[in-house]
Amino acid sequence: MTELLRAHALSRTFKLPRAGLRSERSVRRALVEMNLTVNEGDRLGIVGESGSGKTTLARLLLGLDIPTSGTVSFLGETLPLSDMRRFRRQVQVVFQDPRSSLNPRMSVEDIVLEPLECLAVDEPHSARIDEVLTSVGLSRDMRRRYPHELSGGQRQRVAIARALAPRPRLLIADEPVSALDVLVRDEILALLANLTENLGLTMVLISHDLSVIARLCDDVVVMQNGVAVEQGKTVDVFRAPSHPFTKTLIASVPRLPEPS
Repeated sequence: MTELLRAHALSRTFKLPRAGLRSERSVRRALVEMNLTVNEGDRLGIVGESGSGKTTLARLLLGLDIPTSGTVSFLGETLPLSDMRRFRRQVQVVFQDPRSSLNPRMSVEDIVLEPLECLAVDEPHSARIDEVLTSVGLSRDMRRRYPHELSGGQRQRVAIARALAPRPRLLIADEPVSALDVLVRDEILALLANLTENLGLTMVLISHDLSVIARLCDDVVVMQNGVAVEQGKTVDVFRAPSHPFTKTLIASVPRLPEPS
């Protein structure tokens, strides 16, 4: 089993604004001594309340932020890599809100083309655009449309197509369905499940919604105040949680689907 990504003793603190001219700046600990391993083929869920450190963790795993202490390594090499372009080809992200993550001045074709050009993907670009649009359930006539002409679900499909275009090995999805209504959310979750299965894609899925994690993830990490309070197989953690916070999270869900 190939280890793709590892976080070791990962911490991130932020200095807060001074309360007054003579006061000391306080520090907020967004992430504390985080350890996790993502092996090829894993579907790992990161779950917690708003402010628990989930997005901070995602930014560190993506190399978009620098840890205060600890390390993130990809294929055994510590970030930042000597060749970050190679890392970007292999690790892609889907953000929460496609309305803000897609450039409104770019057509669907240009949005999907951008990572192919920027990351110097060596294959026919036009054919690859058609291929990924089809894989996310969009027709070729979508190529000339702009984000404002699309529904929320279609925009998120374009965002997923953009992430898949350079053929990544690992997809990090940060709350990918929280901005969608219930019916569209189910369609996008089904799409992500099919893509990870059919493409053999490794995925780290970040969500505050336990039902999303239960549906898509084999393993789960539960976070509270920047700390991983519990982790293990999703089915085990959700059926018999050991940490009080995990128990509270599960009790707050009226009917939690059984992990598959």
